[in-house]
Amino acid sequence: MRIMVIGAGCAVLALMPVLWGDAYYLNMLILIFLLAIMASSWNIMGGYTGYISLGQSAFLGVGAYTTAIAADAWSISPFLAAPLGGLVAGALAAVLGLVTFRARGNAFIMITFAMLYLLGIVALNWTSVTNGNDGMVLPALTWSRDYALWPFYYGLLGLLILTLLMSRAIASSRFGLGLTAIREDEEKAAGIGVHTSAAKLAAFVASSVPIGVAGGVYGYYLGFLDSRAMFSIVTSIMIVLAALLGGTGTLWGPVLGAFLLEPFSQLTNQLFTGPAAGAWRLIVFGGLLLAILLFLPKGIIPGVRQALARGRPAAVGKRLTLTAVPSWLAVGDGARLEARDVRKRFGGLTVLDGLGLTVEPGSITGLIGPNGSGKTTLFNLIDGAMKPDSGTILLDGRRIDGSSRWVRSRSGLGRTHQITRLFPKLSVLRNVVAGSNGSWAAPAITGAQAARGAELLDLVGLADYRDLPAGELSYGQQKLIELIQILMLQPRLVLLDEPAGGINPTQIEQMGALIRELNRTGTTFLIVEHNMPFVLGLCDTVHVLAGGRRIASGTPQEVRSDPLVLDAYLTGASQ
Repeated sequence: MRIMVIGAGCAVLALMPVLWGDAYYLNMLILIFLLAIMASSWNIMGGYTGYISLGQSAFLGVGAYTTAIAADAWSISPFLAAPLGGLVAGALAAVLGLVTFRARGNAFIMITFAMLYLLGIVALNWTSVTNGNDGMVLPALTWSRDYALWPFYYGLLGLLILTLLMSRAIASSRFGLGLTAIREDEEKAAGIGVHTSAAKLAAFVASSVPIGVAGGVYGYYLGFLDSRAMFSIVTSIMIVLAALLGGTGTLWGPVLGAFLLEPFSQLTNQLFTGPAAGAWRLIVFGGLLLAILLFLPKGIIPGVRQALARGRPAAVGKRLTLTAVPSWLAVGDGARLEARDVRKRFGGLTVLDGLGLTVEPGSITGLIGPNGSGKTTLFNLIDGAMKPDSGTILLDGRRIDGSSRWVRSRSGLGRTHQITRLFPKLSVLRNVVAGSNGSWAAPAITGAQAARGAELLDLVGLADYRDLPAGELSYGQQKLIELIQILMLQPRLVLLDEPAGGINPTQIEQMGALIRELNRTGTTFLIVEHNMPFVLGLCDTVHVLAGGRRIASGTPQEVRSDPLVLDAYLTGASQ
């Protein structure tokens, strides 16, 4: 049914110039197609990746000027030069991305706005290339005036279709799954093996190329380029508005938003004239942006989907069963972890003071100590969330303290968190397979990955909820999902940060049984835990921290009777 509706819509749009050639409506549709292309391209960054850019119209201007310059220099049609505008826009995005992605959130938004402003100044003042205030005139049309708008109409319609196909391909690929993981929790995405820096840069480039090509066609459509119009903040705001109105992170949301917003934009052009027209339009669109964020924050399409999804039953997991731990989880002898003279300070506070410890391959090792002793900080240093001030951390004899988080993850290191960190809007199955290795061009979930994910979900009794958003599971269920998410990576060393925290006694028993069974396959575990019966009954070796130093190590029985431990932790905790 959906394919039939889309096909019928495309047929109507394809026949529009032939059956209804009114110039006013064709001009309107040309501008709608242009806005839809830009909003759909922006959606790759803002919707899929979660990085809001106010500078995307810069690529429209870059594409337009590149096309005009190339067409004049080589005496070719601007239609032939427009793809070059897309390539230049993509190259510029690659260079700018190396700088802009050092920032996140509001800082990233402001940097992209500054990028737009600076490129507009360059275009205005680089008179030898752009003619500055005098602008640039593009070649006259070479076809009959009776069909003057047809090439622009079909050119932009075709480019919109290609942009949507690209967007759909990205959304359904492992690349797209990595982008949505970044949107939900970038640090977590890196922790399960997503190369976040490369993915963001690729998304920025992909979002710029169609806009650059569209800029070349649009410049020819206008026949004249003015730097103030081509690098306009109003255009950037309209791009964001169209995506937000229809629904970011969806395929058709930006298109729907463009079809609704562009007619409104034309209305404001008629209402506001004179020298202050630009300022008034900026005020109107700024107010509209605020209204959408306040009253329609998810957009039209996600809002409708949410309304249709109401009334789903709550997730009630089955009891954990350990009858068939998948054989592919076997990792041999596990990994050996060693920390040597590790130090970490926060201002004047020393959190780790020359800490050294070893986790033997195939062991279940506990890490205990009073609050503030440095346990979670050590985990953050091991998995790359923080960098040590000094000292070394080795995994199987290789230093990892200078490696990126995604590199450590792919080297066999996995970690869960004290407060679970999942991708709440993604389905349970997508959470489980999000960090799986594979080509960016591969499907988001391959048959083999789906099969392995299903095995793990069945293991923890949550197979019936594979399509439910992970955020709708109970806290204890989310703990289990985070663990099997790590297991999909086949880690040789797993860091568990309070796995028994916040779950009921039955779930604690199940968690311990699961850890023992997984350890039999060779996986090494390092566990931070405040539940003493749990950790002392589970671990082979226990290290005790106090004041940022290791004060004791040994078997649970040895640690339980160590005077230093009793004084620093166990006895002190009961006072």
